[in-house]
Amino acid sequence: MGAFELAEEAYAALGVDVESALARVDRIPVSIHCWQGDDVNGFENNSALDGGIAVTGHHPGRARNADELRADLDTAWKLIPGPKRLNVHAIYAETNGRKVSRDELGIEHFSRWIDWARANGSGLDFNPTCFSHPLASDGFTVSNADAGIRDFWIRHCIACREIAAGMGKTLGTPCVTNYWFPDGFKDTPFDRLAARERLRDALDRIFAEAIPREYNLDAVESKLFGIGAESCTVGSHEFYMGYAVSRGKLLCLDAGHFHPTEVISDKISSCLLFLDEILLHVSRGVRWDSDHVVTLSDELLAIAQEIIRHDYDRRVHIGLDYFDGSIDRIAAWAVGGRNMRKALLLAALEPASLLAAAENAGDNARRLALLEECRTLPFAAVWNEYCRRCGVPGAFDWYAEIERYQKDVISKR
Repeated sequence: MGAFELAEEAYAALGVDVESALARVDRIPVSIHCWQGDDVNGFENNSALDGGIAVTGHHPGRARNADELRADLDTAWKLIPGPKRLNVHAIYAETNGRKVSRDELGIEHFSRWIDWARANGSGLDFNPTCFSHPLASDGFTVSNADAGIRDFWIRHCIACREIAAGMGKTLGTPCVTNYWFPDGFKDTPFDRLAARERLRDALDRIFAEAIPREYNLDAVESKLFGIGAESCTVGSHEFYMGYAVSRGKLLCLDAGHFHPTEVISDKISSCLLFLDEILLHVSRGVRWDSDHVVTLSDELLAIAQEIIRHDYDRRVHIGLDYFDGSIDRIAAWAVGGRNMRKALLLAALEPASLLAAAENAGDNARRLALLEECRTLPFAAVWNEYCRRCGVPGAFDWYAEIERYQKDVISKR
């Protein structure tokens, strides 16, 4: 009897059907973010990274153009099991060397991304890029007091929404379009309300046109603070929670966008009592929103458990969002993507019926003992079998492909 069959027996003793868990997890897509591959540089090359975002590290081999970025993604795709989507920012438009203003971008500037996604059987997700631009230099975009600047960013977001709808329609799967704005005050403002009124009204203009949900899903993302916006972020959690509930939008919860003592796993069930769907940006903040590579932490497992335990498989859209320029960028994709999938599989392998029965009976000692027992069940054998079925390397075998690609491709850039 092999390791997987022994693992099946161990889980079955607690009432867990391993095959059902594998099948369930393999139906949940994870959206991989393109910007890890080039340190959020994009293809405009006209402005330094700003908006409270910072990428640290100078590991060699950053993707310098779309072809290199797609080649790197091809390698990452071969190392991450399960269904995947690709998340693209507007600054990754391909304009054939022409300078195209962000408010004039169209679906034609993303045709090669659509072709790549179709070839890989992946959906696309999308984001307006409201940072790293001269008209964002004062720290305000759609809530800017200057109507001309505000209108530019509104037009950009409307253009992105149309692009996203085209992506969703072409690929036959809804594009989740996420709106995040860096707008905020470095020091304590006298008037917080005016900026928030402008943000609300700008969003209403952006979303004025009805777009079928089978093509596009709009999500709005809050943040606690950013570099240069430490004292007041216009788009706070409370602002976007109210906006999402009142306007029927998805709320995006980013793991790095709250106080260090807050976790988004605790927010998921509360939000979904009042919202149809939410978007997650799974990241790892270290002391601040530092966007470290996702590890298999207690919080990552708690996020996955909330999704699995409450049957939120179709109501929670999972996206990764981190950027580490200090290590091999493809390895960063693979580590984070594999860990997100591991967390989902671990959650699906919980003895849910036994845990629920213990909790409902008030037997908290039994519940605790069961949860602790799960930590030492033979998960690795199930994970390796899942990887084998998905045609990707299991255990640590996947890193050999990273080393090969470093030698054959990265070292020559």
